[in-house]
Parts: sequence; structure tokens; C-alpha cells
Amino acid sequence: MLDYCMFSMKEITGLELSPKKVEYLKLLFRKGGVVRTTDISSSLKVDPSTTTKTISDLASIGLVDYTPYRGAELTEAGRKYAEFLVNRHNILTLMLSHYGLSSEETCEEVSRFESFVSRSAIDKICCSMGHPSVGGCGRIDHAFCDVS
Repeated sequence: MLDYCMFSMKEITGLELSPKKVEYLKLLFRKGGVVRTTDISSSLKVDPSTTTKTISDLASIGLVDYTPYRGAELTEAGRKYAEFLVNRHNILTLMLSHYGLSSEETCEEVSRFESFVSRSAIDKICCSMGHPSVGGCGRIDHAFCDVS
């Protein structure tokens, strides 16, 4: 398994994690700080044992610090990766909004496929849209954008 602490964002493809793990990182990013596993389970509508397993998996690759009975929070590497994930989501929602979908529809649709869109494709989409600063679901940060 990939150890994210050993890689810079330039080496991340965006395809390393399952869609479910992407949701966990984005949730931790949105909530900020230490988040109790019961809150994660409730937000994602999953069994607490599933949450504990997934958080443990993310901790084993350096994206999350996890303390049983206390909760989980993103590591610095996890925060950077989650920022990319949120930016990817926002860029894709903006792209779909150009085709007549509402904000709610774009968010739902993007959540179904975003984990299968590479960083390279996101960079090209972002560039083709003129590097927008706001997407369908929020602000877009270009710190990770490869503008070549």
C-alpha cells in the first residue's frame, strides 16, 4: 500500500483511494479537528465497525491520526490530499453545471464518479475552464494544479 507521507502532491494521481475512503477524507476535512468515529458513522450512514476499519486503514497509510475512543483527524499529508479531493469535486461540479444540472444534481452526480477521475484529467479540465476560483460546491484552490 502507498505511504503518502513519502510522496509529494506532484506524485499523487488521485486514483489511489477507493470512493468510500475519499468520502471519509472529505468528511474529516470539512469537519476539521478531531472527529469522533460515531459522528463519522452517523454522517456517512455506515456501521461503526466499518468506520473504525476504514479510519484504521487510512491511519496505516499516514493520512489520518486515530486514537480509539477519542476520534480521528487528518495528518498534514491527509489534509493536503483531502484539499485535492475537495478541489477535484468542485471542478467537476462546475463542469457539469455547464450542462444544465442544478447545484444539487451536480454534487450528487460527481459524488458517483469523482474517485475515477485522475489528477491529470482534473488539471486539464481546470485549465480548459480558465482556472476558475469557485466551483459548484465551493472554492477552488490551484495550489496543486499542474498548469503546463
